[in-house]
Amino acid sequence: MFDNVGASVVYYNDGASIGLLIFFAFFWIIFAAAGYVLTSFFLMKIFDKAGVQGKWRAWVPVYNAMIFLKLGDLSPWLLLYALGASILLGWIPVIGQLIGLAAFVLTLLAAWRVGLKLQKEAVWLILYFFLAIVWLGIAAFDKSRWNTAIPAAPWAGNGFLGDRTNWQSIPSQVPAGGYPANPATNPAAGYAAPPAPPTGYAPPAAPPAAAPQPPASTQPSASPEPPAAPEEPKA
Repeated sequence: MFDNVGASVVYYNDGASIGLLIFFAFFWIIFAAAGYVLTSFFLMKIFDKAGVQGKWRAWVPVYNAMIFLKLGDLSPWLLLYALGASILLGWIPVIGQLIGLAAFVLTLLAAWRVGLKLQKEAVWLILYFFLAIVWLGIAAFDKSRWNTAIPAAPWAGNGFLGDRTNWQSIPSQVPAGGYPANPATNPAAGYAAPPAPPTGYAPPAAPPAAAPQPPASTQPSASPEPPAAPEEPKA
């Protein structure tokens, strides 16, 4: 009889544990779905500011992140490389974490460039680092406008990191007149030209130059002649 009671207690504990796991799994699915819906909605608004055609692009998994990298002047294929590496090498304890960290760094760099085009200072990356969904919500609904006339990215000349793709319906991120000079690498470009003088103003005339004086003679002066002797009186 004791054995039957003990077995029923064991069965009851197993059932409670399974039910708890099902509850947490269901809660996690609801939470992840809500987060994905909010993220896609905010990306749709950001893409609309950037001139991306087709709102459906923000709702496609992975593809929306690739567009975000492209708007951030990074090659969108880097995300696929990271996903492929995580599938092949994710089972390795250290390598898997490094691949995930590299993917997050890519999105962080893209957020920096997207923020610059939406008039956000680099300090906004702190918010993206801790609460990316809040950063996306602010960038989506504030009054900022998309502006590509910013200095080129530091990796623009890199064939692996820089964006070289040309996707239809996604505007090019190169400004029409080319990238402006970067004040960090060219300090002279950060200073404006001096203002023009007001109308009717004339600078004062320079004083006339003095006539040149002849150099003083360096020859020694002639010695003075001795005085003449007095005349003798006549007898």
